[in-house]
Amino acid sequence: MTPSHGYDVYQRNKILTATPADLTLMLYEGAIKFCNIAIVACEKKDIQKAHDNIRKTDRVIEEFQITLNRKYKVAEDFDEVYKYIRQRLTEANVSKDPEILEEVLKHLRTMRDTWKEVMRLTNNGTKVN
Repeated sequence: MTPSHGYDVYQRNKILTATPADLTLMLYEGAIKFCNIAIVACEKKDIQKAHDNIRKTDRVIEEFQITLNRKYKVAEDFDEVYKYIRQRLTEANVSKDPEILEEVLKHLRTMRDTWKEVMRLTNNGTKVN
């Protein structure tokens, strides 16, 4: 087993054994990572790398949108936030503007940090009484 293969197995097992709350956190972390890569790529004028990572960020947000539980009223609010972020990602992809991506990154970090706090308060997504 090569070192990279061992890491791949570890990552796969981490995902397969994660709670839904952990998976959500991993998605936020992934979106933040892709957005950071896109910012650097824009600054270096690496158009293809910027495009690819903006699209990866968008796909994560799209997944959040698709999986919203619409039976709760708050889902409408989240949907509006996700629509806005996706609109800004589209604008950033057209213009390759790192400032727009910095704005998106700020929103993603806020949402991730809020999610971490929800996990902490609910014992990783399982309500504590």
